[in-house]
Amino acid sequence: MKNSIAGKKWLAACALSLLVSAQALAEDKVTLLLDWFVNPDHAPIVIAEKKGYFAEQGLEVDIQEPADPSMPPKLVAAGKADMAVTYQPQLHMQIDEGLPLTRVATLIATPLNTLVTLKSSNINSIADLKGKKVGFSVGGFEDILLKVMLKEKGLTFDDVELVNVNWSLSPSLITGKVDAVVGAFRNFELNQLDIENHPGHAFYVEEEGVPAYDELIMVVNNKDRDHEKYRRFNVALEKAVQYIVNHPDEAWTVFKDYKSKELDNELNRRAWKDTLPRFALQPGALGQRRYETFARFMQEQGLIKNQVPTLADYAIEP
Repeated sequence: MKNSIAGKKWLAACALSLLVSAQALAEDKVTLLLDWFVNPDHAPIVIAEKKGYFAEQGLEVDIQEPADPSMPPKLVAAGKADMAVTYQPQLHMQIDEGLPLTRVATLIATPLNTLVTLKSSNINSIADLKGKKVGFSVGGFEDILLKVMLKEKGLTFDDVELVNVNWSLSPSLITGKVDAVVGAFRNFELNQLDIENHPGHAFYVEEEGVPAYDELIMVVNNKDRDHEKYRRFNVALEKAVQYIVNHPDEAWTVFKDYKSKELDNELNRRAWKDTLPRFALQPGALGQRRYETFARFMQEQGLIKNQVPTLADYAIEP
């Protein structure tokens, strides 16, 4: 009799423990700030949400578009949000500025940045930029990209005229305001130019002297970096990438229906196809040598002022 009662108590305790664990799991909420308005770069996040992969991992993810694209990492650093989508180059600079951020996932595992010209121009090499006008949107990293690409061909800033086109990259090329633009994304601006019947030609930064890097990554506050929910977040994200790769057409339908008015258009359809092979197949995986190489590059170019920290201090595999 005593054994029977003890057994029932044990089962009851186990059931209560499982109930508490399930409730705790269901209560894991993640406020995720994007780097920009929703676009194909964010497909794994949207697919994981719409297909229920986050829910399977006991996560309630609140996906938010930023009013100011420069703010998401700063808000995470200030404890105002859980995660932010940002860029690997920016992470290195943010760490150098003392922001308490850690990379926990990768969305886009290759550079997207390019230098773009029109195919109708006579610019067939970076060397042909001598005496030309080059448009840019943001100083700092884009300046360094151009500087390195020019140096590879024996040129300097003195050999070109820099023009701030204030995010108007494709229109500035089409109207002839500039001969080339730096900072154009290979999956968007090239398609935009083609749609406007002004085909472009891209010079890929990683083929012109710039070390390869992850374009889009996800960061969290250092105080939360070891939370188990980020491992589960990556499990859901990886499942979403697998679905996209295995079922690209079905995944596109799921993605565009997320915000059909904004997403269902020719530019996004084309960008979808060009972005798909660039998604990180293992979002949580971290290329140690790649990050360390790029950090040294950033320091050599003067974008990191202080001593480069140990990689484990700002980038982990949850």
